[in-house]
Amino acid sequence: MTSRFLTLRLLEDDASFLRSFTASCGYDPAQDPAVVKSLQTACSYLNQKGIFKDIIKDRIVSGLVNSAGSIASACVRLPDRNYNETDRKLDRILTGRLAAYPAMAGLLALIFWITLAGANQLSALLSDLLFSFQHVLEQVLLFLHVPVLLREAFVYGIYQVLAWVVSVMLPPMAIFFPLFTLLEDSGYLPRIAYNLDRPFQCCKACGKQALTMAMGFGCNAAGITGCRIIDSPANGLLPFLPIILCPAMDVSSFITLILLFLCSSQQNAASYAVSALILTLFILLGIAMTFLSSYLLSATVLRGVSSSFTLEMPPYRRPQIGKVILRSVTDRTLFVLGRAAAVAAPAGLILWLLANVSPSGISLLSRISLILDPLGRLLGMDGVILTAFILGLPANEIVLPIILMAYTAQGNLTGYASTLQLKQILTANG
Repeated sequence: MTSRFLTLRLLEDDASFLRSFTASCGYDPAQDPAVVKSLQTACSYLNQKGIFKDIIKDRIVSGLVNSAGSIASACVRLPDRNYNETDRKLDRILTGRLAAYPAMAGLLALIFWITLAGANQLSALLSDLLFSFQHVLEQVLLFLHVPVLLREAFVYGIYQVLAWVVSVMLPPMAIFFPLFTLLEDSGYLPRIAYNLDRPFQCCKACGKQALTMAMGFGCNAAGITGCRIIDSPANGLLPFLPIILCPAMDVSSFITLILLFLCSSQQNAASYAVSALILTLFILLGIAMTFLSSYLLSATVLRGVSSSFTLEMPPYRRPQIGKVILRSVTDRTLFVLGRAAAVAAPAGLILWLLANVSPSGISLLSRISLILDPLGRLLGMDGVILTAFILGLPANEIVLPIILMAYTAQGNLTGYASTLQLKQILTANG
């Protein structure tokens, strides 16, 4: 071990290395007055040159990469020195200061437009297909002489909630996840994390949060599960930042609000384009609020050392569409959908019981809503909406049906024929 290497580790303040060094050598440099004094002098000199502690690691890594590049250039002869010139030209645009963020926003808007245009029709077809089996299932259970209570609990509780969750979740995920995987396979996704690393570092967070946040666009469960990639050298609290903030990027709720209040009821390419543009602006506002919340939380409650990571930029390549579709469907879409369905089935049974068990003529769902109404009013809503949010924790796709079920005083999940009917029900209840 050279003195230069040890000096760099001291300047970097690598706690894990210093512990290992002290344990193996029986000598702690941090306790040596001469070393401490020299280190303070060196840090003071670096600060005068504008090199502060938070960027020393980046400078060290940059120096290592440049040294490795120089050695490789001197030792390895390539047939074509411009073999990666195309990648470098693309990186000047897609990771440059001027075009990086507009390119990300434009690509995000395009993905949302494709998802909106495709998922809306697919969701309607899948909903009609699944709910057409509801009557058949009810007749089969009736033929088998299943008791009325069990039959209604299974059909209007378990099956209806499952059908609703699948018809709402599957089409957007089936479109969004393959598109997201195409970005990953093409080599652009790591560049998104690279572009957002500096803003997240300024907010005392980690650039890896960009990946979990993007995954949360498709499904919050996938985004929150992905937060395990974020580590904190100081404590284990830093990963809770994206876990707490991921539900703020609830794209399905944004879409509903946009269709209700900001766009026309006509469903055509132009309306989908306007919806995608407004949705992109909503998402950008959500990202800005995520930055602000990250800064406030990491500076107060979740205070700690922000996690850093070394990111390898893969070359741009043509995506393998067949493998991408297969991997995204099997590893992401069906995996997330299976977990959601496994939780939504018992939740549907509990929800049906709450709506149909009526001591003294008032259902348990109504009683809970009345109890939570003062707290809901304090938060700017009412008891019904607050109850729906609580009961919709297993699958947020059933929050709106629960609200409609409570407002219309029905014993099973209620849909709506059009956004106009939904708007009328919501406005009629304040």
